Amino acid sequence: MNRATTSAFDLPDSLSRKADPTLIADDEQHFAAIAESLERSIADLSDRLDAERKAPGGKGRQAMDRDMEIHRLTARLRVLRRFGLDLCLGRMVGADDSEPVYVGRLGLTDSAGRRLLLDWRSPAAEPFFGATHANPMGLASRRRYRWTRGRISDYWDEVFTSDGFEGHAALDDQSAFIASLGSSRSPRMRDVLGTIQADQDAIIRAGSRGALVVDGGPGTGKTVVALHRSAYLLYSDPRLGHRRGGVLFVGPHQPYLAYVADVLPSLGEEGVQTCTLRDLVAEGAAAAIETDPDVARLKSSADLVKAIEPAVRFYENPPTKGMTVTTPWSDIWLSPDDWAEAFEAPEPGTPHNEARDQIWEELLTILVDKHDDDEAPADLLRKSLLRNRELLTTFNRAWPLIEAADLVGDLWSVPAYLRLCAPWLSPDDIRKLQREDAQAWTVSDLPLLDAAGQRLGDPEASRRRRRQEAALAAQRERMAQVVDNLIEADDDGEGLVTQLRREDLQRNLVDESELPTIDPDRLAGPFAHIVVDEAQELTDAEWQMLLLRCPSRSFTIVGDRAQARHGFTESWQERLERIGLDRINLASLSINYRTPEEVMAEAEPVIRAVLPDANVPTSIRSSGVPVVHGSVSDLGSILDTWLAEHAEGIACVIGDPTFQETSRVRSLAPELSKGLEFDLVVLIDPEAFGKDIEGAVDRYVAMTRATQQLVILTSS
Repeated sequence: MNRATTSAFDLPDSLSRKADPTLIADDEQHFAAIAESLERSIADLSDRLDAERKAPGGKGRQAMDRDMEIHRLTARLRVLRRFGLDLCLGRMVGADDSEPVYVGRLGLTDSAGRRLLLDWRSPAAEPFFGATHANPMGLASRRRYRWTRGRISDYWDEVFTSDGFEGHAALDDQSAFIASLGSSRSPRMRDVLGTIQADQDAIIRAGSRGALVVDGGPGTGKTVVALHRSAYLLYSDPRLGHRRGGVLFVGPHQPYLAYVADVLPSLGEEGVQTCTLRDLVAEGAAAAIETDPDVARLKSSADLVKAIEPAVRFYENPPTKGMTVTTPWSDIWLSPDDWAEAFEAPEPGTPHNEARDQIWEELLTILVDKHDDDEAPADLLRKSLLRNRELLTTFNRAWPLIEAADLVGDLWSVPAYLRLCAPWLSPDDIRKLQREDAQAWTVSDLPLLDAAGQRLGDPEASRRRRRQEAALAAQRERMAQVVDNLIEADDDGEGLVTQLRREDLQRNLVDESELPTIDPDRLAGPFAHIVVDEAQELTDAEWQMLLLRCPSRSFTIVGDRAQARHGFTESWQERLERIGLDRINLASLSINYRTPEEVMAEAEPVIRAVLPDANVPTSIRSSGVPVVHGSVSDLGSILDTWLAEHAEGIACVIGDPTFQETSRVRSLAPELSKGLEFDLVVLIDPEAFGKDIEGAVDRYVAMTRATQQLVILTSS
């Protein structure tokens, strides 16, 4: 039976016993209060947002604070409008028979300040996720809701005390979590916040200091943990807030990022930056895979990244000979000591291209100080020096603007330069690293391009800054002329017009908002915390890209050694210590919530054959559907039958690049299926994935994407 539309519950006839008013009356009353509070909160947030948008923008920190407040209000308003009543995940009752506490995606209060929803990230909400029969954490019972189109279509109760059975009709063998595992998949990761398990929640709530490794096999919820941990840390740790650097989430590839795109916004967090390693470098989008394994091995080492520093220092050489700088008023001697003094002006760690502007300013200051002030005003002398061709030519040779692509490209095309910067390389290694098209970028080049970009800084920033300063100077000069004209036209020479001569007033008349702005690189960092999913794939050189962006060394590292396509023979501790991390803690997930027993029974021997000690998780459910083996010629009929029998869900064909995907059937290469999940997975000629460890890992990963059924088709 369907209840009245005013009810939060919409239970099917088969669950009529759960619709008993004695079981849900308290919930109905509480949801009515939530609905009223939501309406009030949405109206209040809308008014506050309109007021902030209409308020003056201000400048500097004031403008930044206004933008941050608009972003915060917009994000919360979006979540409230998106979810409505289904902000509520469930409720818990303490063993002391206290009032039920309702847990939600966000905290919510009524007009009197009474707590209606407890934010899932708060310490008080931890028992809702962490309580087990072995450790009830002070609970008598827990209720979880399943929401469908904004109304409750089912709910489950779990009782932790012997006297807690009264008033519960939802006690059965399947928890809300287990029941949800069998539901159909969609192109986006489904909402799983309400069904997070105790082992996952403990990792989500772990502290942020140092590096936390989350090791787990397929289906253990590593990605769920990684995403929810990002939201939890931003809420619970003030050291990681957006103003302190924020959180960067790094995924393995773009299909993965598209799949998880809704998760963080659904948790009320839109400030987390998400990317792949390719996204960190402008050249990453078009970079090809390195085809020469020897070259890929050489570039995967963190040692080669260290060659960037001497490569840059090669271009930072103060002249060892003095020079005479000629001006319209006099000749000024610029000694080698003067050059050296100017070159010491930048603070240590200043990027090369940014330091160049500081050195130039110091050089001009030295020359102006050496000049006799009686001969010419300092501002005219500076303008003359800025146009001095000989001075500019000498300076450009001593400290040129450098593009990262040019610097790295020279390493691959000038053997002597590479030998100078990486003297540990053998002649054979240097020969292998040379190539005809120096800037035909591969993925293996990205760590070096990134290190060069970080060390050099953006050369365009210097050019933009000079254009901005020139535009500002021109505006001020025009404004000064306007003020002079106004004062000249003023009859008595007094009053407001005369006050315009004051320099601070003239400066305020210049509209700096109209000047060209410099767009910051959102992924350049530094970040307060970085979450890395599928971290087993990163090379030592790629790790340097992330270490550069996280000086605090605060990481969440999620992965599975058995899913490393190029092998992972070390322990996590050994690998991470080698690349420069310390304070490493390890957490393990060993329960496979996603993959049915039937599929894992087929997949486990595949990975054990090449990695006998692989962390193969234990499946906790059976689909009752056996793995099907057949011929590639059967592909069309298999998909047609499955689509006809399943009105919902997503299938994926893995291993056939010619297959044209549809709205409900994806087509992926094995390496791009990592991190994803599908109701039906069809593997095409899995033995063609490769004979070595890479092929075995690709087969294992592809097989374990299935949540319901696996089909393996071969050409022979």
